[in-house]
Amino acid sequence: MNTRRAAHPFRLTAVSLGLGGAIACAAAGCMGPLFRHQSPDAELDTASEERNETGTRLISSVAHPHGLSFVKVESVALVSGLAGTGEDPPVSPQRAEMLAELNRREVPQPNELLASPNTALVLVRGFLRPGIQEGDTFDIEVRTPTRSETKSLRGGWMYETSLTETAVLGSALRKGHVTAMAKGEILVDPSAEIDEDGAYLTRGRILSGGVATKSRRLGLILDHSHQSIRMSQTVGKAINERFFAYFDGSRRGVAVPKTDEFIQVDVHPRYADNVGRYMRVVRNIALRETPSQRLARLELLRSQLFDPVTASTAAIRLEAIGDNDAIAVLKDGAEAEDAEVRFYAAEALAYLDVTEAVAPLAAAARDEPAFRAHALGALSTMQDGAASEALEKMLPLKSAETRYGAFRALGKVSPNHPMVAEKKLGGKFSYHVLDVAGPPMVHVTSSHKPEIVLFGRDHQLKLPLVVDAGQRIMLNGLSGAQITVNLFTPGEPTQKRTVSTDLDEVIRTIVELGGDYPDVVQMLQEARASGALTSRFAVNALPDTGRRISDDDNDDKPELAAR
Repeated sequence: MNTRRAAHPFRLTAVSLGLGGAIACAAAGCMGPLFRHQSPDAELDTASEERNETGTRLISSVAHPHGLSFVKVESVALVSGLAGTGEDPPVSPQRAEMLAELNRREVPQPNELLASPNTALVLVRGFLRPGIQEGDTFDIEVRTPTRSETKSLRGGWMYETSLTETAVLGSALRKGHVTAMAKGEILVDPSAEIDEDGAYLTRGRILSGGVATKSRRLGLILDHSHQSIRMSQTVGKAINERFFAYFDGSRRGVAVPKTDEFIQVDVHPRYADNVGRYMRVVRNIALRETPSQRLARLELLRSQLFDPVTASTAAIRLEAIGDNDAIAVLKDGAEAEDAEVRFYAAEALAYLDVTEAVAPLAAAARDEPAFRAHALGALSTMQDGAASEALEKMLPLKSAETRYGAFRALGKVSPNHPMVAEKKLGGKFSYHVLDVAGPPMVHVTSSHKPEIVLFGRDHQLKLPLVVDAGQRIMLNGLSGAQITVNLFTPGEPTQKRTVSTDLDEVIRTIVELGGDYPDVVQMLQEARASGALTSRFAVNALPDTGRRISDDDNDDKPELAAR
């Protein structure tokens, strides 16, 4: 029991979801669905000093970003499929709202449905990230209301519900327009037990269960003293000279001046997972610049790039220039002796899809924990084949976060790569068995999407063992050299399958018998706790940001091993 309680990677808390610093994350340069952490870059606002030396004005001197906050959307919903652990919810505004929704959808006998012990009323919450587009998915939080008598949401399926922004105005609750829909299977902490962990059974997540129905508008707002049609058009023109993309098959710039104070900025596809960085680059584009001013500024930026104190901002500004002369400076920086200079220069080169970025970023991902998340994020944006090769070489490494981070990044660079191409086991969750060297590792997720990755093919369960895989499936390996997988269904004979101790075979058998992602994860957690799973077991092992460069690589410490 103590072993099982060592870590709770599936328990729903604000810290585990990383939402406490959401606004700061977006403003500083936060990663999107791939790596969702705050950038360590310290943005130096030296626009005024630079203008004094070179005569160049940047967009940051006249405008500030709009749309970089996370937006909370909420609703109430009905969960079904519970094994008698639900309740008939008491009279409340939430119940009234749910009844109104059921009546609107013409569900027959809605009161009887709510009264069933196999259903429960839940509160739903999600966060729309900056730049999210219509059709994009995001995780959903689900919990029972205060004073609810529901005992468990395990095994539950949430009916589709619409999500809106809500606010209390006076004494009334006001709702905005529908901006997302949500539904799906609820993932509850697989190790929680009703007698001991009841509170954790009444909250959970639906991985990628939310779907945005509207794209969030991103843009720039001109400062009050600079608001004019002319300035709005000047800013839009400067951005479009640097960034364009193909929208509905047509090439056009990403910026559209809308009014004398607002310029809409579409997210360039290369920055879809790092909107914060994108807006930093946009704000560091020059409004106007003569050739002589550009040459002078390039020399200034070269000197700033080779100073570790200003290297981060200089690299962003060179990335904002984006031409061959700026790339030449960044290439020199990528070969510098100082580790920070090399990293920031290579990171900017990656977003420009320059091959010379690959080697220093791969080295940073392998050897420097402080840069790992951003190095992998930058590599994931590249279309260069060298990036795919570098990421593939990281899959056998010892570090859990480097291996899984490289796996995720490789999926962005080469979605059809045989190692990472989407494979649904039983049509239920992503499942990959990677034929790679290195210590055997089993990785599962409690965010982003349900996914199990086996690093290496040789994963054997150690006998004897008895573990559960959900409420109806049990593994029994107390005698002999094999495991019996039993499926218990009320009123029907027990189904039995005899399998070897090979983990891949066991997982596939559980799914064939009707087991879902939470059932497999529960089996893995119990097997690990009992010592039957000898391979390393990791949950959400993505690299952290905010580390200092002097930090040791503590990836193998026990408290981090389950991340």
